[in-house]
Amino acid sequence: MSSELQVDVSAGVAVLTLNRPAQQNAMTPTMATELGTALRRCDTEDAIRAVVITGTPPAFCAGADLSARVGDVRGTIDPPPWQIRKPVIAAVNGHAVGIGLSLALQCDLRYMATDAVYGLNQVRRGAMADGYAHWTLPRLVGMANAADIMLTGRTFDGEEARQLGVANSSLPAGEVLPTALAVAHDLAAGSAPLPTALTKRLLWEGLGMSPEAVGRLESELHGFVGKSVDAAEGMAAFRDRRQPQWKGSISAEWPAGELSSPGERPGLDGTAEEPA
Repeated sequence: MSSELQVDVSAGVAVLTLNRPAQQNAMTPTMATELGTALRRCDTEDAIRAVVITGTPPAFCAGADLSARVGDVRGTIDPPPWQIRKPVIAAVNGHAVGIGLSLALQCDLRYMATDAVYGLNQVRRGAMADGYAHWTLPRLVGMANAADIMLTGRTFDGEEARQLGVANSSLPAGEVLPTALAVAHDLAAGSAPLPTALTKRLLWEGLGMSPEAVGRLESELHGFVGKSVDAAEGMAAFRDRRQPQWKGSISAEWPAGELSSPGERPGLDGTAEEPA
């Protein structure tokens, strides 16, 4: 990895740190490419059970670097965090605008600094928001709030982000990363890898499916998980009142033909869709 992205893996948690503090971690093509590479590693390595994305203080990511020397910067990370089969947590420890906020919206959980500035302000620059923002934001905050944020391009703070549903929690900047890490380590140790991964995938895709389709997949996947490596261990740990020792492998046990792999938008009905 280049100095633009720092990767640290410890105790089942990968911490991916955007590292251009002098530029408030503004996104470059190099950073985007290496973030995608790191996320793909997180998806395939069974030793990694949760992921935290953060920025070197004082910002999370102040959007795309628009200087001529970095070239064209698009907001789509390949693969995006929502396709990774591990929980991905955004520790938004400072300002996140444009691509920076789009990246956070692609994560499963968001802990955000109260006094930072957030917004999808591209319309005020003669551009459009990207990075799946038109897909993620309405699902988090509803159509009316998404229209308010995206059509006006206005900014808001962490407390409003929490009220809108963008943030799971609004915290002092210094508490954001420790909180995200605590949640990540709890997920890594306490949640069985395979059912967690399948639950994540169904949560992201379920809103676009009929109740009948979701119910069918829940039943099928429940039965599949019941035959997995960790199924017996979960019940044994519960019976013995001890911490479970998970040994299952997402990569080895992933159901064939049911869910697509990172790099294409997953179709839970067994088909792969073109990226949004």
